[in-house]
Amino acid sequence: MRDLGAGFGHLLKGQRWVARHGKQYRFGLLPGLITLVLYAAALMALALWGADLVTWATPFADTWPSPWPGLFRGFLTAVLFALALLLAVLTFTAVTLLVGQPFYESLSEDVDRDVSPDGTAPRSQLPLHRELWISAREGLRVLVRATLWGVLLFALGFLPFVGQTVVPVLGFFVTGFFLTEELTAVALQRRGVELRERLALLRSRKLLVWGFGTPLGLAFLVPFVAVFLMPGAVAGATLLARDLLEEETGEDSYEEHEQVSHP
Repeated sequence: MRDLGAGFGHLLKGQRWVARHGKQYRFGLLPGLITLVLYAAALMALALWGADLVTWATPFADTWPSPWPGLFRGFLTAVLFALALLLAVLTFTAVTLLVGQPFYESLSEDVDRDVSPDGTAPRSQLPLHRELWISAREGLRVLVRATLWGVLLFALGFLPFVGQTVVPVLGFFVTGFFLTEELTAVALQRRGVELRERLALLRSRKLLVWGFGTPLGLAFLVPFVAVFLMPGAVAGATLLARDLLEEETGEDSYEEHEQVSHP
């Protein structure tokens, strides 16, 4: 249970860090705004034409007696939109990180320098185009995994009682795990930690990961909140990455800096 509190603590510290660095925070809003507009347009289209799509996909229900076709299709439409919303939450971070890759790399390095005892930060030796390619490739692999989980949860949602109680809770924990993976990738890729090793690290400290990612996933469900929390989430994920790797940093340097900044 201690790891749950530590994970949430990293999230809060990340938000405090960007609050003290206004320039990084303002630039960090732009990628999120761009991604939000694209996702909002897609979800709006689904809200407008989702019922038509479900009707087209279920011609067999036309022969059912009233009111079962309407109830069945209404339920499927609601589930489809819920699944789309879940996938939007799972993928929003990856797309935003890809759009804002250069900025978030710089922000993460600044956090590392701020909390490191020697004031240094690991730096990637790869050119930008190579980093973008690796981020896109690994982001796609994570998206495939997240989509498989989404489909599984979608199917389990049809189970009586379990689908309305256990499955939504499980969905938030799954969302939290993948959000944390995407966000910590910024700091861990600079250290040469590949996707398979990142996933192993995260699985070894699940409570820490859930303490960070699950509250963030819940917050991301609120419209526009994801945009404003993204810079701080990257900063907090950098602190979490250092915790996962047990790098000597962490708290003493950060807390002293906080006290100097806020006497």
